[in-house]
Amino acid sequence: MAVVAAAGLLGSAQAQGWQPTQPVELVVPAGTGGGADQMARLIQKLVADHRLMPQPVQVSNKAGNSGVEGLLYMKAAQGDPHKLVITLSNLFTAPLAAGADVGWRDLTPVQLLAQDQFVLWVHAQAPQRNAAEMLAALRSAPPGSLKLGGTGSRQEDQLISVLLETAAATRIAYVPLKGGGDVAKALAAREVDLTVNNPIEAEALWRQGVLRPLCVFDGKPLAQRVPVAGTQSWADLPTCMSAGMPVQYLMMRGIFAAPGLTPAQRAYYDGVLDRLRALPEWQAFMARGAFSATVMKGAEFEAWLDRTERFHRVLMREARFKAPAVPVAAPAMPTASAPKK
Repeated sequence: MAVVAAAGLLGSAQAQGWQPTQPVELVVPAGTGGGADQMARLIQKLVADHRLMPQPVQVSNKAGNSGVEGLLYMKAAQGDPHKLVITLSNLFTAPLAAGADVGWRDLTPVQLLAQDQFVLWVHAQAPQRNAAEMLAALRSAPPGSLKLGGTGSRQEDQLISVLLETAAATRIAYVPLKGGGDVAKALAAREVDLTVNNPIEAEALWRQGVLRPLCVFDGKPLAQRVPVAGTQSWADLPTCMSAGMPVQYLMMRGIFAAPGLTPAQRAYYDGVLDRLRALPEWQAFMARGAFSATVMKGAEFEAWLDRTERFHRVLMREARFKAPAVPVAAPAMPTASAPKK
């Protein structure tokens, strides 16, 4: 019986094929406390709690140059199967803004986990009670007098601020901060007048009665009806478009590996993510953060990436955020194992 059991275990191990043999570094090309960082740390916890991999995940924040640091770090990790990156839409915007020679084709796409929403937020004590009042305030205030806090420069938050400027025919003072967590804190401290935080970044402050969401930058209302603050749920938020702000934008949340991975290595991580997404803790996180659980992989994901990249090229050009292409040296790869966070 022991021989049969051992044979079964061996067969199972062989069927699994490639597995990581050292800790897997999960790079976050953004600051701590933001949506990507929160998702990465949840992945780290779920992998450990449910033993989804034989090796632990170590989260590493590389937010320099609006995330270009992390993307170049991954590009330089050619053939290293122990490095992953959780991508947001700065995969498209940051290289264009910095003129850096890196893009999604320089990585190995694994899986689109979800799309993240953008919500227009004000302080709970702000006079604006809804999106229409905020639009009126933007139009009546002296140009540049209202401050919008956002993550980084020439990225998604600032793109939305430019679109809001167009809708209100005014100028907004954009205040770049390190990450989504810092943005929410700045609004809570009333250092800025409005933000476009992702739901998960400001949900706790809404629940505490510190911040107030006004509308969502999507073409349709959110689906999550579980109360968050009092009796209000994400589904109670109107679209910003319905209030006269013709702005619709969603954020990518995906996992990429270093370039040059084998099909077996890519398939291994794809399988891990499939099991992770089925967990109740992941489902609860998706609901709490009002994510659009859009999942893609393989050729479908790559076709979507190609379309989304072209869309961002147009946005960045029209916003005049696109820099001339200037070669940016990739950082040297460490000789030791993945850094510990």
